[in-house]
Amino acid sequence: MITLGEYPTMGLADARAERDRLRALVRSGANPAHVARVERITKAGQAATTFGAVGLELLEKRAKEGLSPQSVKRERRLIEKDMAGIRDLPITEVTAPLLLDALRKLERRGVIETAHRARAHAGQVFRYAIATGRAERNPAADLTGALEQPKTTHLAALTEPAKIGELLRAIDAYQGSPVTTAALKLAPLFFVRPGELRSARWADIDLEGAEWRYTASKTKTPHIVPLATQAIAILRELHPLTQRSEYVFPSVRGASRPMSENTINVALRTMGYDGSVMTGHGFRAMARTVLDEVLGFRPDFIEHQLAHAVRDPLGRAYNRTAHLAERKKMMQAWADYLYQLASETTCAGK
Repeated sequence: MITLGEYPTMGLADARAERDRLRALVRSGANPAHVARVERITKAGQAATTFGAVGLELLEKRAKEGLSPQSVKRERRLIEKDMAGIRDLPITEVTAPLLLDALRKLERRGVIETAHRARAHAGQVFRYAIATGRAERNPAADLTGALEQPKTTHLAALTEPAKIGELLRAIDAYQGSPVTTAALKLAPLFFVRPGELRSARWADIDLEGAEWRYTASKTKTPHIVPLATQAIAILRELHPLTQRSEYVFPSVRGASRPMSENTINVALRTMGYDGSVMTGHGFRAMARTVLDEVLGFRPDFIEHQLAHAVRDPLGRAYNRTAHLAERKKMMQAWADYLYQLASETTCAGK
């Protein structure tokens, strides 16, 4: 027996139409049950090849490979919300104009950078679909230059020695939690990316060997931060407070996760440094400028320490230990210089 459908999901008129279709199949010699099974399989296959289904399949794969929970959440939103206009379409039917129309909706909302991220992510989904035999081309590649360009904004940073000294004195006087205070003191000494600082793990830090080894978030390559004596002293003081957590700077909401991504910037604002003056990311620009223009260190040493992609004359990427001895000297000189600035500012205020 074949079930046509369930009432009231299927109305009487629809049921009669389906009955007539099945009768025609019988007259032509086909087996209605077999035809229905083939149709179910076909529909299931079509559902598995929609843009959204392929995108979520790729996301699941990347999550298993180590994509962070925050990135998984962000990319899921791109698929399910930001590109809802093409989510349920078979991926082979998504053309460049259809994709552009979905991205234009983001532009009209004023989220230009999200539109560019959505285009880039769509390109990843199409490339995965091509690799798995479910698409033949990538229409996202046809949209180069089609989207409105976001306005370039430079993250605020202090680069004048006197101003840096004032900031360091403000950090020394900060009355926040010991964990936040330690993070503020280490941010200029390390000048790593804010996300890398707040996610630092005790297991990656060798206080005896004076090194912090981890994988850089942007380049996905191993990176080494030589620890100056001042940094080691701060970490030794912090260790008894947070050693039960895997994180050097655990969240106030629980030791099982790192501090919030806003903690450093909120603390800076509390000290009178809003986003137009200084940000957590600004410590990187501060170090790059002063190490080059004031302390005179080689630009390639600085770029290595910033965990930027640096290549040799043959175009090959340097490994993490490149110029490590020189970088250790540079990091100690940088820490000594910062502490000198803080001392001079303090003296000037007396």
